[in-house]
Formats: sequence, C-alpha cells, structure tokens
Amino acid sequence: MSNLNELYQEILLEHNNKPRNFRKLEDANRQADGYNPLCGDRITLYLKVEEDVITDVAFQGVGCAISRASASMLTQSVKGQTLDKAEEIFDGFHTMITEPEAEVDYDALGDLEMLSGVSAFPTRIKCAILAWHTLHAALAGQGDAVTTE
Repeated sequence: MSNLNELYQEILLEHNNKPRNFRKLEDANRQADGYNPLCGDRITLYLKVEEDVITDVAFQGVGCAISRASASMLTQSVKGQTLDKAEEIFDGFHTMITEPEAEVDYDALGDLEMLSGVSAFPTRIKCAILAWHTLHAALAGQGDAVTTE
C-alpha cells in the first residue's frame, strides 16, 4: 500500500508542477468556467470539438495541487475522444471519487485511477471534481459558471 501511496503522490505532484495542456486554446468552440468557493480554485476549460470529437482541450486557472492535477489528467483523458466517450469518462470518474464503494471500470479510467485516493478525504473531493463538472458544462454548452456548491 505504501508504494501505491508514493505513486499517487508522485503522479499528483508531476501533474501539479507540469500540468498538461495548461494554456488558453485560442480556437476553442466550447468553454466553461468553474469555481470552488470552499478553497478558491478557479478553472476555465477550453474544448475544440469537430464532428463530435474533442480534437483539442486546454485549461487555465489557479488552484490546489489536487485541482490542477485533476484538470491536467482530465485533458489527457478526453483529448481525441467522442463527446459520448468523454461523458462516460466523466461518469466513471465522478463515481470513483464520490462513491468509493461503487463498482468502477478502472481499465476505462486508465491513469485517472491514481486520483481514487482523494475519496478518503471528503474536504478534497470538490477539488478533484471541479474540472470534471466544468467539462460536463462545456460539453453541454452551458454558459453559466459551474460551482462545486
């Protein structure tokens, strides 16, 4: 178990220190803003969708290590996916984080499984799911800012 915790921390720190796709996506055709009032995390998620496929994704914002790592990993997991597949990944991730006893297809989540340990810290769950709820809003074309409240 100690090795798993070390791997979890290593991946979390790597994505926090060098977040993937951390930039403004100038030609995005969908975007959404997210805010976690509990700790002040903020994110803007940008999507470029072409023919029902997320061809590019990026984010900007400020937040804690869990929030940034989760957003970074989100961008890697949905890039190149269809909108339906991105929704499936959202559902699986949300279940994994909010219902730790539920059955989850970890193979479908890939590296996102490394964030499953967040479910043991209820005050940090909102940090991990902020980017995901923002993705959900962007996929739905919602214009209002998303909050974790």
